[in-house]
Amino acid sequence: MPGSPRPPASLVTTLDVRTGEVLIEVIARDSASAFTAFLAQLDQAIAPGKAIYVVLDNGSSHTAKHTKAWLAEHPRRHVRWTPPQASCPNQVELFFSAPTRRGVRHGNFTSRDDLIEKLEAYVIGHDESAKPYRWTYEGTPLNAA
Repeated sequence: MPGSPRPPASLVTTLDVRTGEVLIEVIARDSASAFTAFLAQLDQAIAPGKAIYVVLDNGSSHTAKHTKAWLAEHPRRHVRWTPPQASCPNQVELFFSAPTRRGVRHGNFTSRDDLIEKLEAYVIGHDESAKPYRWTYEGTPLNAA
């Protein structure tokens, strides 16, 4: 329908800190069932017997009863929650801050699908030369360093 607003591009993503690779999945709607379907896909992609460590913010799809029940049924996932109301650095959010600043925020896209295609191309380009993330913080408070 001309003039009607398009739904936003909803994505779920994960970052494998061992490889630096990012996986992106376009979802119809940000919901607990879409999120757990994404987690189930990851289960199939990761070798059985390997533990999976997940850091989640307090988004509604992450804290929903459905998600918590799914996580309880999949004990190889070790979940850590970011503190509520905190602006903790989330590696996936940091990853997407670069394309957001460089073009998404003020970009000109012909359609929602055009935006999604460009985000997917960005991720594919990144993954071709991805490097493992290395944690360098030693626990020293910044004001004492």
